[in-house]
Amino acid sequence: MNNTKKIALAAAMLCAAGTTMAQEINPSWYIQPNVIYAKPDSRFGVGDRDWGGGLKFGKAVSPMWDIQFGGSQVRFNDGPARYRQTLLGADALLMFSRDRFRPFVLLGLGLERDKVVNPLRNVGKNSPYATAGLGFQASLTDQWSLQADLRAVRGFLRDHEQFGFRRSTNKYLTVGLNYAFNPPPAPPAPAPAPVVETPAPAPAPEPVAPPPAPPRFEKVTLEATKLFEFDKSDIIMPSPKLDEIAAALQADPSITDVDITGYTDRLGTEKYNLRLSERRANAVRDYLVSKGVDGNRLKAYGKGEANPLVQCDQKNRKALIDCLEPNRRVEVEQITIEKRVQ
Repeated sequence: MNNTKKIALAAAMLCAAGTTMAQEINPSWYIQPNVIYAKPDSRFGVGDRDWGGGLKFGKAVSPMWDIQFGGSQVRFNDGPARYRQTLLGADALLMFSRDRFRPFVLLGLGLERDKVVNPLRNVGKNSPYATAGLGFQASLTDQWSLQADLRAVRGFLRDHEQFGFRRSTNKYLTVGLNYAFNPPPAPPAPAPAPVVETPAPAPAPEPVAPPPAPPRFEKVTLEATKLFEFDKSDIIMPSPKLDEIAAALQADPSITDVDITGYTDRLGTEKYNLRLSERRANAVRDYLVSKGVDGNRLKAYGKGEANPLVQCDQKNRKALIDCLEPNRRVEVEQITIEKRVQ
């Protein structure tokens, strides 16, 4: 059994167990420039390995699969003999994992152009090909990752009489950098902690009522109109409400994983609103840090137009802006304070 058939068999076996691999994915498209080190089929009249390059576009379409489209070209020179292969096709990547290191099996189809020039032949033809191989992706940052794969490219040569054989097999080692156009989505906010009721103390001969415990508020909602100018992310000074939150956090260092989430109304584009909400959430976080709160306790997220509190359909723009005011807000979760911040 040749290498191509072995790789295809491995892919089929892994498909049966693929349901165990489901994990979170980044749905963004990504681009991959790459370099190729290739070994040609010696029947093309060249034997030396040589270099090439290519460009691909890819996307994670499910927790198990990536798809990639693109092209590449390699050139081989061996004395008077010249051989060039150009590929244009699509690959399906069966991912073993969605962690920082992600091995995969790939299968692909496409069109190849083989150009041979030597003392015996001068021919160039387009033919279909199939490819199979193994590789991995390794995350470098949220948007950059390394990809490397080793594959066999099996060509089904048209007008094979001109080449002298029907099928060819070239070996490719490809190394590229993937850049995702968008960062991965922010993780969902943690569920509120369950409230555990403390049993009342046993009665004493002269019971003394315990002092009331300070109320816990799992979420504090701040009106954006009192923190920011319309369509701005600079905090209006002074900001006593943020000072109150900073004081509460400094008074209880045990409070960690405080989530700061910014929201906007639906006016403007979805992409612009997402960035505005991120800037506002980060502005609140930076303010609390400037007041002495450890930044490792704070996480800032922007959710743009998501989770609106009100729905408005006024035709007058000023009336619509006023109506949508509750949707423009910043929420701070998982803190305990003396009184509710309006």
